[in-house]
Amino acid sequence: MRLSLTTTGLLLEARQLAAWSSERRRAIHTAVAKGMQSGGREVRDAARSEMRSAFTVKRNSFIASMGVKLFDQKPDRLPALWVGSRIPWLGIHTQGGTVSGNLLIPVLPGRIGPKRFKAVIDGLMRSGNAFFVEKNGRVLLMAENIKENAAQLGRFKRAERARTGTKQIKRGQEIPIATLVRRVDLKRRLNLAGGVQRALPALARAIERELGRL
Repeated sequence: MRLSLTTTGLLLEARQLAAWSSERRRAIHTAVAKGMQSGGREVRDAARSEMRSAFTVKRNSFIASMGVKLFDQKPDRLPALWVGSRIPWLGIHTQGGTVSGNLLIPVLPGRIGPKRFKAVIDGLMRSGNAFFVEKNGRVLLMAENIKENAAQLGRFKRAERARTGTKQIKRGQEIPIATLVRRVDLKRRLNLAGGVQRALPALARAIERELGRL
């Protein structure tokens, strides 16, 4: 997604840059870069605010993954400001979409990280304690409550006790681990463009301040 910044009196067209002397162009280029560098912090903060509104945030590292990066290495082009996150799956939440394939959805009331969930599945598979059953039209990945998989099953046992109201999970009892689905439809929930758009006037002012010092 690309957003353009236009404001009266602020380099109305990029081709104007070529009409000035080399020294003047370098000065303008540097001023715009400085303005983007300082004003970019407000753009970053606006994007992070959108993330806090869209998601239930439990780790600050999730919010901190959203940042800005200045691209100003090409003297014949005006600098550009990139806004984005290191988290690859975040993009689908900005527009919605469908994820297809054999997907395992953990049977838990809360979230479990992908690395932790993969470790659970790997541990169950290595011990041979993972099997699929069909119940009420759903395909469930199950595991037996055995000592060898105590580390992997802890959270799932607690979830099963809370779900069924039982006080204890017996040895050998089957516990649901995940639901197998073929596709997941995700609605748009992160208005990243809207948050960035609202911060553009502040970015323009920061650039104007730097240009005013020329």
